[in-house]
Amino acid sequence: MKKILFVFFGIISIFIVGCSNALENEEQSIKVQKLIGDEYNYEDFKEIINSEQVIKAKEVLNDIDWENAKVEMERPSDYRFGFQYKNPDIEAKAVLYELWISPNKDKVELVIDAESKYAQLDKNKSAILFEIITGENLSDLK
Repeated sequence: MKKILFVFFGIISIFIVGCSNALENEEQSIKVQKLIGDEYNYEDFKEIINSEQVIKAKEVLNDIDWENAKVEMERPSDYRFGFQYKNPDIEAKAVLYELWISPNKDKVELVIDAESKYAQLDKNKSAILFEIITGENLSDLK
């Protein structure tokens, strides 16, 4: 009986890991919106479909030590973005990342409002993520 249970749980574990890996390997894009004016008006800015850029952005985001905090920012985010599966048949919980450029224009701050998470990235990660999301160099901003 113990052997049967062991085999059963082993098969179930393999199935679960296989399904989660299949989703991780599905191609995604990043939809980016840019703030227009001073109000909360956003327009579609760009869609990032390059797999290498999408993977690099996910790596940066996964490497962040998020703070659990409900934050009230002084102004609307400069950009907001989210990941979408290219396969329309895949349904996944959408996570909206809001991005602010720091006053010194050398770092970015991120908020996931629905999850009450906040992070300020270091200069290196800020530069990498900003370039992926906007196509511009953070150091070029004035």
